[in-house]
Amino acid sequence: MIGRLKCGYRRMRLGTRLALGLGVLSLMVFAVVGTALTTYMRDYLSTQLDEQLAQGQIAQSKNIEEHGTLTGKKYYSWFYAVYDVSGGKPVLRKPEDPGDLPKDVGSFTAVARAQMSSEKEVLRTDDLEGKGSYRLRACEFEPGTILVSAAPMHGIDDTVGRLVLIQAVAFGLALLALVVSGRGMLRRGLKPLSDIAHTARGITSHDLTDSARLPVRHDGRSGGPEVEELRTAFNTMLEHIDDSLAVRTEAEKRLRRFVADASHELRTPLMSVRGYADLFQYAAANDPEERDKHLARLRTEAARMGVLLDDLLLLARLDAADVEAPLRLEEVDLVELVQQAADAFRAGRTDHPMTVTAGPDPVRLRLDPLRIRQVLDNLLSNAAVHTPAGTKVSAEVCVESGMAVVRVTDAGPGIPAADQHRVFDRFYRVDKARSRDRGGSGLGLAVARSLARAHGGTLDLTSCPGSTTFTIRLPLGRTTGE
Repeated sequence: MIGRLKCGYRRMRLGTRLALGLGVLSLMVFAVVGTALTTYMRDYLSTQLDEQLAQGQIAQSKNIEEHGTLTGKKYYSWFYAVYDVSGGKPVLRKPEDPGDLPKDVGSFTAVARAQMSSEKEVLRTDDLEGKGSYRLRACEFEPGTILVSAAPMHGIDDTVGRLVLIQAVAFGLALLALVVSGRGMLRRGLKPLSDIAHTARGITSHDLTDSARLPVRHDGRSGGPEVEELRTAFNTMLEHIDDSLAVRTEAEKRLRRFVADASHELRTPLMSVRGYADLFQYAAANDPEERDKHLARLRTEAARMGVLLDDLLLLARLDAADVEAPLRLEEVDLVELVQQAADAFRAGRTDHPMTVTAGPDPVRLRLDPLRIRQVLDNLLSNAAVHTPAGTKVSAEVCVESGMAVVRVTDAGPGIPAADQHRVFDRFYRVDKARSRDRGGSGLGLAVARSLARAHGGTLDLTSCPGSTTFTIRLPLGRTTGE
């Protein structure tokens, strides 16, 4: 039974449970207040009756001393008894009126006996046979004579009973009104929480597979500081989910584009290999002089596929840098490394004048010289491939704000503004019409930026007509990856 009640209570709405809790708390408060008020009223009326008994006995004592009788000093429905102390025992005098005493006088005798051994008046409440509850008071108004008076308490009981009834009705009505009005107030107060739950259900029913934005937000309806805090946290959570969905959607788009581009890039050399293999087979059987030429072309296409696969593998390893670090760090002079890359560029690109600017002091830092040299070669090769013959190319090495900086600049036509934010994307080419033999696979800048980031640095681009600059920034004193 108790288990079913608990289960039913748990299934109730929060507003109903709060209203019931408020009702139970109010009932406890009403019970405490009612008990205290009833006890106080009973004690007050009992004290009033005790004072009335004391005043009546004073008048009766004087009347007995003066006239030897209680006549004229009696109260309606009271009982009286006079005891004379003889031989250490209270002896009841014959009453003037048989109605002055109840049938059973044992309670009176007991109070008189208690008065004999007490220095002050004795008060006691007792039930008299057939008469109900009475308040008894005994006093020794003269040596050897004890007066016992008894006043009925049914008036006090009736008054207290009416008070209890009034309290029960009043508290019951107040409790009912409190629960009903409190339920309504709580329902209005909790309405913002219901709205938030409705918003959450709307999000749950929305298909987030192809959408990077959630369809709903919670409005700014007032509900107090706590509800406002919850609303703010809820909307902040939605914004965070929105951002996460946007990142996920963009990553999925990039992945699909990457897979499509990689498939396209690999399909071309594979088709070439297949065609040259067929030609090689034909030449080997019919024209031996063409065999060596077709074999050389097969090797060239295989080498192209090897370079492409090496770049893809390097990018994959850089993306998984938390699992494996494809860097071999050692202390190197960056100025010397740039000079070596410039010398190699001059030897292979004689149609592009090359200059290097550096300070008198070496710039030493920990890095992977092969990978940084790969970054420099990619940037210099990019400058030569995408600029006409005779275009000046320069490299500058310096230290700025605790960072080693290398700037590779060419005086070519520049990169269109619409393409600048995508030049580091994988397989992206600014000139879509450029052949792969000359333009490359579109992975060079992506590899260069990934390698710079793997070293804790950055690779940025600034370009305008007549000047294009790639800036590499590497932290000095780098120890990561050791």
